[in-house]
Amino acid sequence: MKKATTCTEAPKNSIENYIKDIFSISNHPKLAEIKLDEKISTITKNFLQDDSVCTDIDLVSITHQFSNSQIPAEPSEITSYIDDLVTNVIDHSIHTSSPRFIGHMTSALPYFVRPLGKLMTAINQNVVKTETSKSFTPFERHSLALMHRLIYQFSEEFYQFHIQNYESTLGIIATGGTLANITALWCARNFSLGQKDNFTGIENEGLPAALKFYGYEGAVIIGSERMHYSFEKAAGLLGIGERSLIKVPVDSKNRIDLSKLQQTIAECRTAKKHIIAIVGIAGATDCGAVDPLLDMAEIAQNANIHLHVDAAWGGPVLFSEQHRHKLVGIERADSVTIDGHKQLYLPAGIGMVLLRNPQIAKVIEKYAAYTVRKESIDLGKRSLEGSRPGMVLFLGAALNLIGQKGYEFLIDEGIRKTQYMANLILNQPEFELLLEPEINILLYRYIPKHWRQKVATGELTKADNQLINQFNEHLQNLQRQAGLTFVSRTTLEVAGIPIVALRAVIANPLTTEVDIDAVLDEQIKIAASISVLEEER
Repeated sequence: MKKATTCTEAPKNSIENYIKDIFSISNHPKLAEIKLDEKISTITKNFLQDDSVCTDIDLVSITHQFSNSQIPAEPSEITSYIDDLVTNVIDHSIHTSSPRFIGHMTSALPYFVRPLGKLMTAINQNVVKTETSKSFTPFERHSLALMHRLIYQFSEEFYQFHIQNYESTLGIIATGGTLANITALWCARNFSLGQKDNFTGIENEGLPAALKFYGYEGAVIIGSERMHYSFEKAAGLLGIGERSLIKVPVDSKNRIDLSKLQQTIAECRTAKKHIIAIVGIAGATDCGAVDPLLDMAEIAQNANIHLHVDAAWGGPVLFSEQHRHKLVGIERADSVTIDGHKQLYLPAGIGMVLLRNPQIAKVIEKYAAYTVRKESIDLGKRSLEGSRPGMVLFLGAALNLIGQKGYEFLIDEGIRKTQYMANLILNQPEFELLLEPEINILLYRYIPKHWRQKVATGELTKADNQLINQFNEHLQNLQRQAGLTFVSRTTLEVAGIPIVALRAVIANPLTTEVDIDAVLDEQIKIAASISVLEEER
């Protein structure tokens, strides 16, 4: 990014006056502030009204704009800086709200988050403690209780007792699903290897001492092959290492194999491995699969093991009367992760873990004499993060302004349109549906004409699949580079053979059947151009 023009005001006034001026608060906003608001509003409007996915400039060209490592000595003039920001950053950002951007779990946002974002930034609440947020503490507790009730459906008396009880924790806000998953497993580890007799608990004495005291030779976390990579991070941070994250094979629907899960539990018990938690998935990020949660809950309960459900993507399916049965058993989980920036349609930066036992989070409490004290009701004492912005403002607003029925519509429509796309793929010879969608993530691939008969007769060889994989990788890269439409890609193992899959995520309420048609039509056109080039070679 080129160096912005030096501020013309700074030489006239001292730096001291200039800095004081940009921090000053007045009943009459500065003319410069008014103009900046207008400019940002125009930039935002233009950005959101652009239905393309992105520009076709290559990433290497963009990186050349950001090779200067020198901090400007003088303050920059704001208008010039914003112009440079638009030219070099905003113009080449991804239009995640585009109805033809259907490859990732980020989409359009409701209009009210924009003014609320400005409000949240302006009031600058730090929800680590009530001294820096005050009313945000009960507000956050209340919002989490609404989500808790969506999952667990406990009695009115239960919620009246626990919502604002400083000793209770119904949930914890984090800046995303990854930290929510880590927090859940941190609770599970500490609770299962806690204080007993003369042992003061793993959080105080460490993992080696805890394993020795309890008579274990190691510790593990068990889940399916479709676990999110955040669990690899959790295994490292919790001190057991990625090798102790046991990934159980899945069935033909990409759900955990229950017999192999039970076998794994038995093997771990025989080997004196402590099982910190079993992880169930409600909407695998790569394929949308939902594990048999009710069966997993039975297995976990019988074995006295913490069951954590990663519902970062699929949790809001609970809003749908038509589809909530797909998550049956989630209400028996000890902890559940839901990510706000996915199907709650909130800005990135808000996730949450909901806890069945309101007392379990006590095992991760931390205190500080100057800020988070033991007797306080501060939320920071039971969260992995310290300082946090008041992102719950968005959650509370959405639950009220979208509501149960609004979310139900969003979920039902996303699943309906996913099935529409699946039916299109089934009826077009150019494509192969790789997995019947469970909710609203769809995996398929393009089949070049040379291999279509073999696909129909099930005669593809490993070498054939490798060539088809290369074709789909090239197709997806070209579609992304063109910037008009977008799907992502992933790789699945099918009968021991890696298969490159095109991955569509249908959640954006602005996406129509026409947009889905356009995505597939463009892939057919791009594929034709690839075939022509190969023939010319």
